[in-house]
Amino acid sequence: MHHLTDGTLRRLADEPDGVSQSSREHLASCPACRSRAAAARDDARFAGTVLATTPPTPDTEVSWRRLSHAIGSVPASDARPSAERRRTGARRRPLVAAAAVGAVLVGGSVAAATNWFEIFHTEEVAPVEVTRADLAGLAEMPDLASYGDVDVVDPPQLLEPEDAASAEEATGLALPQVGTLPRGVDGEPTFRAAEEASLVFTFREADARRAAADAGATAPPAPAGLDGSQFRVSAGPAVAAVWESNSGLPALVVARAVAPTVDSTGVPFATARDYILALPGVPENVAAQLRTLTGDASTLPLLVPAEAGTSTSADVDGHPATVVTSRDGTVAGVVWVQDGTMTAVAGSLSADEVLAVARDLT
Repeated sequence: MHHLTDGTLRRLADEPDGVSQSSREHLASCPACRSRAAAARDDARFAGTVLATTPPTPDTEVSWRRLSHAIGSVPASDARPSAERRRTGARRRPLVAAAAVGAVLVGGSVAAATNWFEIFHTEEVAPVEVTRADLAGLAEMPDLASYGDVDVVDPPQLLEPEDAASAEEATGLALPQVGTLPRGVDGEPTFRAAEEASLVFTFREADARRAAADAGATAPPAPAGLDGSQFRVSAGPAVAAVWESNSGLPALVVARAVAPTVDSTGVPFATARDYILALPGVPENVAAQLRTLTGDASTLPLLVPAEAGTSTSADVDGHPATVVTSRDGTVAGVVWVQDGTMTAVAGSLSADEVLAVARDLT
């Protein structure tokens, strides 16, 4: 029996109207192809997550949630929530709280604070493999505001510039220039940009204990100096060029951003890291990898869903890079850091193709 090709299965996920009736009939009668089709749908969902480029919206709360996803899910309010609001919010909004508090891990200004010192700066990116169980565990933890005060100092402003020059002027970043477009990518790109975003998180031990108790657990004792300490997390600005495709996913995205940094008012990186990783609910698999990756306070973790994608190491112009590829090989991305600036290339392409684009950027 001749089974459906990977390309046909992927079209069933992306463009079902483009698949012949005979292929549909074969799928209905073939358990092996139905299983492979389910895997292709999982890959398509993974691709949609990696390559989502929803047009900007003036809603700053929505914008903050999008941009802050990489450093944790943070509410857009700048007021200290009441105890009841924090408890009900923790139950209602299963955001990625450990990643939110983990802003300390991965990582206007506050004029009153004159004693900030840098405890994290991004020099490279490294993968952290997570399972569905890991992600579910992280999603069940309360959000960042449950552990203290969150002050969004500079809410993210997502922009839709008309051209490359406007994008560069708005962000102060030089947009990478693609030398040769890969096969299947053509036309002119659209542009996206985001201004710098920053927040200040003040840790409150009493809040952490309350959040743990609400979850039926016990928070570890805070180390000396942590209670009341502040952490300022900054990321961006960022700029991107996007080439669209007929499938609804971008054919190619080339982006550049100022990498995240974290400043503290007195607590060293290792102190904050060890406490955060000891919080109830942090999956041990994730904690073990983060302890290894973030020891030098310069490696930004990149979560990779193990069931949906794989990661490998590469080199882009002498800089270590991380390549993430969907399980079926139809979507890939590569990211690297140079002088505090992150550059990424991703698209409906193979790993070799995104690397070729990355190494040909000017």
